[in-house]
Amino acid sequence: MAESSNSRKKTRAGRGDGPVTRAAVLSAALDLVDREGVDGLSMRRLAEAVGRDPMVIYRHVPNKAAVLDGVAEVVFGQLSVDAAAPDWVAEVRRVAREFRRVALAHPRVVPLLVTRPLATPLGQRPATMVRPLEDTLALLMRVGYTEVDALHIYRALFGFLYGHVLNELQEIVERPEETDDLLRLGLYRLPIGEFPLVRNLASVLAAYDGETELERGLDILLAGLAATLPGPGDAAPVDTGAVTLPGPEDAPAAR
Repeated sequence: MAESSNSRKKTRAGRGDGPVTRAAVLSAALDLVDREGVDGLSMRRLAEAVGRDPMVIYRHVPNKAAVLDGVAEVVFGQLSVDAAAPDWVAEVRRVAREFRRVALAHPRVVPLLVTRPLATPLGQRPATMVRPLEDTLALLMRVGYTEVDALHIYRALFGFLYGHVLNELQEIVERPEETDDLLRLGLYRLPIGEFPLVRNLASVLAAYDGETELERGLDILLAGLAATLPGPGDAAPVDTGAVTLPGPEDAPAAR
């Protein structure tokens, strides 16, 4: 007797047997979003991916909004902060690099990382999503920052990281076969009389390197923190691990 369509789906999914857990449902949801984006996710599609009736899925996640929250939770769970790290500056840099790695591994989830927490008060978010905040505060307060300054540093760091990954993911080359940077990036569409500065940066924009930009941004952020916040225990300014950044006043005088 021929297999039923549902049986074949379960066999292909490899998830037709055994108990269904919330973790398995969210893992399947993450796979769907990674492949097809948020618009490709529905409760029906998710049930097919898990290989079960949709009513089974609803026992673990009540609606699509809860699924999206769960997907963001799973990805946040891949990020860790070592509150006992001996060098807090090195740990901040490691966390930043890890955040970028996770974001680039799941580019279609990045909008969820930015928007889903906004829909939930801090005290109602899953522990996984609050853990980076708690551990960052512990790291910074352990070396002598006040709780208020530690919170400022956390907000500045993650605000920068969200902006960085969104910028990196939108660096789209329109015509990769072209050798002229204006054509490759589509900047020829911008009237030169209105956007001369943007057009003039075509070669710089075309040479965008996300890893280098991240490190440069961290240099600026850490240098700014060292200049504006008292160091741990009112010690000398912290070593940001970077060279001193030149300012506009360091430019050569105009002739």
